[in-house]
Amino acid sequence: MKVPLQSHNRGPAPAQRVASAPFTAITLDDASPVPLYRQLYDGLREAILRGQLGPGARLPSTRDLAAELGVSRNTVLNAFEQLLAEGYVEGQTGSGTYVSRALPEEMLYARQVAARAQNLITKGRHLSRRGSTLSSTPVSAARSAARTRPFRSGTPALDAFPFEVWSHLAARHWRRPQRDLLGYGEPAGYRRLREAIAAYLGAARAVCCAPEQVIIVAGAQQALDLAARLLLDPGDPVLIEDPGYLGARAAFSGAGARLVPLPVDDEGLDILAAKDTRARLVYVTPSHQYPLGVTMSLARRLALLKWASRAGAWVLEDDYDSEYRYAGRPLAALQGLDGEGRVIYLGTFSKVLFPSLRMGYLVVPPDMVEAFVAARGVAGWYSPSVEQAILADFIAEGHFNRHIRRMRALYAERQAALLCEIELTGGLIQARAAEAGMHLIGWLPEDLDDRAVSREAAALGVEAQPLSAFCLKHKRRGGLLLGYAGYDRQEMREGRRKLVAAINTTRKRRDTAMRATEAR
Repeated sequence: MKVPLQSHNRGPAPAQRVASAPFTAITLDDASPVPLYRQLYDGLREAILRGQLGPGARLPSTRDLAAELGVSRNTVLNAFEQLLAEGYVEGQTGSGTYVSRALPEEMLYARQVAARAQNLITKGRHLSRRGSTLSSTPVSAARSAARTRPFRSGTPALDAFPFEVWSHLAARHWRRPQRDLLGYGEPAGYRRLREAIAAYLGAARAVCCAPEQVIIVAGAQQALDLAARLLLDPGDPVLIEDPGYLGARAAFSGAGARLVPLPVDDEGLDILAAKDTRARLVYVTPSHQYPLGVTMSLARRLALLKWASRAGAWVLEDDYDSEYRYAGRPLAALQGLDGEGRVIYLGTFSKVLFPSLRMGYLVVPPDMVEAFVAARGVAGWYSPSVEQAILADFIAEGHFNRHIRRMRALYAERQAALLCEIELTGGLIQARAAEAGMHLIGWLPEDLDDRAVSREAAALGVEAQPLSAFCLKHKRRGGLLLGYAGYDRQEMREGRRKLVAAINTTRKRRDTAMRATEAR
C-alpha cells in the first residue's frame, strides 16, 4: 500500500488534512523492508536538499502529519528526531518545527547541484552517469569563502613563508627568461624539478625512484584523478580509509568505482577487514592518516603490501604532510618497502609552501611511466614552466629544507598553543597532543552532533570541519578538525571563544527542539 503525502497545491484528499507546507509527492510503502519512519525521513530530507522545502518552511505538527499519512505518531516523531539530530530541521517552543535556516554548507552544495541537474533535465539535456556522480561529489567537507579563517585544516603558515627568497628566485627567471621555459613544456614536468624532487624524496622519505619516475601535476587532486582514470574501470571496487579524505572519494567515484570503506584504528587501516574483496586499488595515508592522524604500524604496512601482491592490486600512497613530524625524523614512506612496484606515491607542495602554487607530483613504477605521462598530457599537458623552475631552485639551493625545519618548530609551538586554548573550554572540547601533522581532532561531548556544532561555528566565522563528514560506514564520536598551522595565538583565542559559543548554542537549540517535540 502506498500512501501519498498530498501536495498543498492539489488540495486535501478525502479524510486527510492539508499539510502546512508545500511537499512533493512522498510515498510510504507498507510492503517495503525499509521502516516507515525511515521512508518519511528520506522523503523529507530529499525535499529539503532539493530546495522543495526551503529554509524556514514550517512542517506540519506530528499529530497532523500522522493523521494525514495514516501512521502512528511515533513514526513521525522518529523521522523528525532524526532530521533534528542531523541539523535539517529545528524546533521552536510553542511554534513548531521548521526547516533549518542555516543548513550545513555541504547540504547547500548538494541542493544547488540537484537544482542545476533538474534544470538540465527540464531543458532536455542530461549528464552522463559518470558526469552526474562527478558533479555531485564534494572534494572537501568545507565550502567557505576563499578567506582563510580558523580552524581550517591544511592551511600552512603563510605569515612565515620566505616570500623575499621566492621573489628573488622569480625575478632571476623573469629578468632573462629562458626560451624553453616560455614554450610548451613537457607533460612529465620540468627536468630540473623532477631531479630535485627525486633527490629530496630519496634522502628525506626513503622513496626509491629515479627522476624519470617523477611526474609533475597540478596538485594532489589531479594526481588522484589521473590514477583513477588509468587504473580503474567502472564498477571496480576500491578500498578506502573510513574516515578518509573526501578528495580521494571524489576521484574514485568520478571514475565509476565502487567504494569499499575499511576501518581505521590506532595502527591505521586494517587490510584484513577487506577479507575476500577483490579490489583493484587501495588508497591509504600511512604516514599521517587523514583525518584521524594515526600512523600505520610496520606490521600493517607489510600486511598491506603482501595483500597487494597476492591480489595483483595497486596501492596509492598519499603522503600529504609527512614533513611535519615533531618526534624524531619523518617516517620512511610505504613506497620504499615495496619490492614489486605496486605502490604509486603522491605528494603536494600545497601544505609545505602555499596552496595557490598548485604543484604536486606522482612517483610511479618504471613500467607505468609512459602511460602516466601520456595521461598527464591529455589532462592538461603541463604545469607552468617558470613556476616549476622557481621551485626547482628553491629546493636545490637549500631553501626548501630550511623552510621545513623552521615550520616544524613553529607548528609544534602552535599545536601546544591550541592545546592550551582547548584546556580553557572546561571540557567542552577534548584533544591530545599529536606527533605529526597540521591539525588535531577536537572531540565533542557524546550528546552533541558535530555537524550542528560546525554549522553554528561557521555562522560565527570559525571553520571547524565535522569528523562525521569524513565517515561512510564506521561512525565515530563527534569531533571537529582543528587546524593550527596557519594561525597565531590571538586567532586561536578568538576561535576558541567562538567554538565554545557554538557548542553552547547547539546544545540550547537541541534542548529547545526536544521540549517542543515533547510538547506536541
